[in-house]
Amino acid sequence: MNVRDYTPQDAKAFHDLNMAWVSKYFTVEAEDRAQLEDPQTFILDKGGAILIAEYEGEAVGTVGLVPGHGEGVLELIKMSARSDIQGKGIGRALMDAAVEKSREMGAQQIWLETNTSLEAALALYRKSGFRELTGDELTPTPYDRCNCQMLMDL
Repeated sequence: MNVRDYTPQDAKAFHDLNMAWVSKYFTVEAEDRAQLEDPQTFILDKGGAILIAEYEGEAVGTVGLVPGHGEGVLELIKMSARSDIQGKGIGRALMDAAVEKSREMGAQQIWLETNTSLEAALALYRKSGFRELTGDELTPTPYDRCNCQMLMDL
C-alpha cells in the first residue's frame, strides 16, 4: 500500500471512488458534487490536500483535507476505499497519512462529520483518536446524511 499526494490525473479515480460509496449508502448531495467534480477549486485552491492510496499500481482509496471549522483545524473529507478490496488496510493507511499531512500543514485538530450507520468508519475514527462532539460543540452541516461530528487533537 502506498499513499501519495493527488495529481490532476487522479481526478477520475477521486470522483468514481467517492461516488461509489456515497451513492451506495446515501443520496449524492450538492457539496459532494462540487468537491468531486472540481476538487481543484473546492479543495486544493482552498488550501486543502488530497491523498490517494495505491495498491498494485491502482488508485484504490482517497482522503481529503480542507481548512475550516476554525484556526488550525482541517476537515477530513471524502475518505473512500474500493469496496472489492476493503479489509486490506486502505482506511488505516489513509488515516495515518492524513494525520501526518495535517501536521505538515500546521493543523492542531482534525474535524469530520459522518453517519452513525457507517460502523467500520466510526471504528477507524475512534481507534485513531477522534471523539464524538455533542451539544454546543456541534456545527451546522451542508449534508442531510451527517448525524455525527468528531474531532481529533493532534
